[in-house]
Amino acid sequence: MAALRFFTTEGELPACGHGMVAALALLATDAERIRYRVDLVAAGRRFSGEATRTSEHVTATFDPGHVRLRPATSQERDLVQEALGHHRELLPREICVASIGRPRLLVPIATASALAALTPDLELLRSGCDRLDLLGCYVHSPPAADGHLAARMFAPSIGVPEDIANANSTACLAAALAAHGISRITVDMGDSLGMPSTITATADASTSAVQVRVGGVAVVIGPRL
Repeated sequence: MAALRFFTTEGELPACGHGMVAALALLATDAERIRYRVDLVAAGRRFSGEATRTSEHVTATFDPGHVRLRPATSQERDLVQEALGHHRELLPREICVASIGRPRLLVPIATASALAALTPDLELLRSGCDRLDLLGCYVHSPPAADGHLAARMFAPSIGVPEDIANANSTACLAAALAAHGISRITVDMGDSLGMPSTITATADASTSAVQVRVGGVAVVIGPRL
């Protein structure tokens, strides 16, 4: 078992999905095992993780826990539209709120080009998220037939104006899309910041509670301190 804590400029987070992927990659590299399994503990919650090493990188996944979903309220939809400039390609009726520890907005937008062009009002988003107790706003394009899509995560309330990768929100989206028969997604993030990343997530909806696993590929560079 490995205990983890995550911090931003605004304080400590209860969990950090891409931080867990990085931690799994480092632990697997230190253990010098091809396949590595470990329970990660953060803020009193336990997450089962596993990693597979190759000569070039480590593929790591973990179980983020139960995802809770609900439709967005009118206040939450209004916040999204105001903060994102009432963009004509937003799909406000499909906005939902998903939670793994903290609630965040999942916001569909009609095209990847519209997603790339977004310039949100971060101060407005921050004040609205603070008022409504939301983590942030995860905006995503529709999934292609193979589950490939793009996303951007805006979370100024936790000191992250835009995240280069957000595994927990991707897990939330996987759970939401499972209701539409989509069992695997591959999400491109970070392109707008010049730091591209790809996150994968699977969702098994065969039981009463959707089972999700999320992860990605990491490379361990530099010596340990």
